[in-house]
Amino acid sequence: MTRAQLPLAARHRLVVGLLLAGAGGMIARAAYLQLVHNDFLQEQGRERFLRVVEVPAHRGMILDRSGEPLAVSSPVDSVWAQPQQLLQQRERWPALARLLGLPAGELEQKLAENEDRQFLYLRRHLAPGLAQQILALKIPGVYSKREYRRYYPDAEVTSHLLGFTDVDDAGQEGLEKTLDARLRGIPGSKRVIQDRMGQVVEDVENIRAPQPGKPVVLSIDRRLQYLAYRALKTAVMENRASAGSAVIADVRTGEILAMVDQPATNPNNRRSLRGELLRNRAITDVYEPGSTLKPFTVALGLESGKWGPHTLINTAPGTLKVGRYLVRDTHNYKTIDVTRVISKSSNVGTSIIALSMPAERLWQLYKNIGFGVQSGIGLIGEQPGVLHHFNRWSDIGLANHSFGYGLSVNMVQLAQAYIVLAADGVRRPLTILKREQPPDPSEERRLLSARAVRQVRAMLEEAVSKEGTGLKASVPGYQVAGKTGTVHKIVNGRYAGDRYFSLFAGMVPASAPRLVMAIIIDEPKSGAYYGGTVAAPVFGKTMGGVLRIMNITPDDMPSMKIAGTVPAVSAAP
Repeated sequence: MTRAQLPLAARHRLVVGLLLAGAGGMIARAAYLQLVHNDFLQEQGRERFLRVVEVPAHRGMILDRSGEPLAVSSPVDSVWAQPQQLLQQRERWPALARLLGLPAGELEQKLAENEDRQFLYLRRHLAPGLAQQILALKIPGVYSKREYRRYYPDAEVTSHLLGFTDVDDAGQEGLEKTLDARLRGIPGSKRVIQDRMGQVVEDVENIRAPQPGKPVVLSIDRRLQYLAYRALKTAVMENRASAGSAVIADVRTGEILAMVDQPATNPNNRRSLRGELLRNRAITDVYEPGSTLKPFTVALGLESGKWGPHTLINTAPGTLKVGRYLVRDTHNYKTIDVTRVISKSSNVGTSIIALSMPAERLWQLYKNIGFGVQSGIGLIGEQPGVLHHFNRWSDIGLANHSFGYGLSVNMVQLAQAYIVLAADGVRRPLTILKREQPPDPSEERRLLSARAVRQVRAMLEEAVSKEGTGLKASVPGYQVAGKTGTVHKIVNGRYAGDRYFSLFAGMVPASAPRLVMAIIIDEPKSGAYYGGTVAAPVFGKTMGGVLRIMNITPDDMPSMKIAGTVPAVSAAP
């Protein structure tokens, strides 16, 4: 029977039967898939939309000794793209480029050069609000990623010490690099469901929780850091100097309370980061310390029994012939005692004392202080300086070493040396991390007798008086003990006649020293260059505020009355 011969009703029943059969088959298939193959389908769905993503971990904070933040990591968002998808959205580029802060041509070039990649950063470290504005454009192929950016609240004041991190928050310089393993966090991971645009629509499972970096507490006091930085910067600018460094340390604990440098830059502005502005000169640069080492020669002379504070020395006519060389003083001081050798900074007098002793004694003292080796504080880039063995010293070599020539030290080493004078002859290990307990006595070492050191401290008080070279280091209300230094710079292997380092190192209060400070100003060009004129004022200006902040009791009340300045000693803020 042909189709035309089939009755109309039969054809109708056939069509309806086929439709019912198809519908029944679909229902059966659906029931089979939902009830029998449900797990399989869910797994297939997960494979297409389930992803494992990284959960970032923030870097540990760097804190000062009082818990004030010196370096923190703030949450930011980085915008990225799948170039092939974004290349198909040309008409939407102008709005995207405007929010990214990029010229449209630059965005187009970036996409064209990376069209074969699956991942391309468009802009790193945007404020989360701005990143949300970009995502709100709903442009296919544009996504965001949570990251962290390092921020330094004190900017250039701590830049040399802390260093900085790169765009991936890894330490690159300074303490950020030294302590990177401790500060850096460990990212976590989680499973999420993403839509076809790549956006997370549901958190499914935490695989591994992120582990934030551990905080680090420094021995630095940010208030003291600021005072020292301000005084140093002023001195460098007023004297048109090339650079400068200063270190403040606690005599009792060996903690470094401030470490500052000039010139400086703001590490929060990555465009301004340049190597010469970030070098921590307090540890990376070494200098001949000049007359700041004379107190150590005198201390050995006192210990020898051959010399006393009032032993007379004939320094006339202001020169001393040592072999075929001449040691010179700036003036002919004629016959002076050992105390005035220090206060007047006589090279001739110091050389006479040194030449009365074996060279090995002075070399051994310098070696025990820590010259010629790193200070042990662990900062990357520290230079140990130079201390030649005494077997290489001739008589003129011994004379030169006695007043700080022929060897080189950094400012941390010089501060450590003055802790020996401030601590009655005991050497204590330095630290840049806050000490929770006093130094272990087993780590301390006596280098000089307390009697000799106290006599030298009295001489250093005389040096910071109208009779000495360091008057400008004075602090009203406090007895200050210290020594100036003025050193010719070496240029092309020879001492330059008109280029200098200006130094001062001292302690306060001299009656019971609590703090030491070492300062150097590199190549002042405004006319003045003596340590007492250029570097000593940095000590005076800094310590005036530091002593009040630390609530250290004045020990020279008569001087306050004479000066007419009797400041109220208040508790530290």
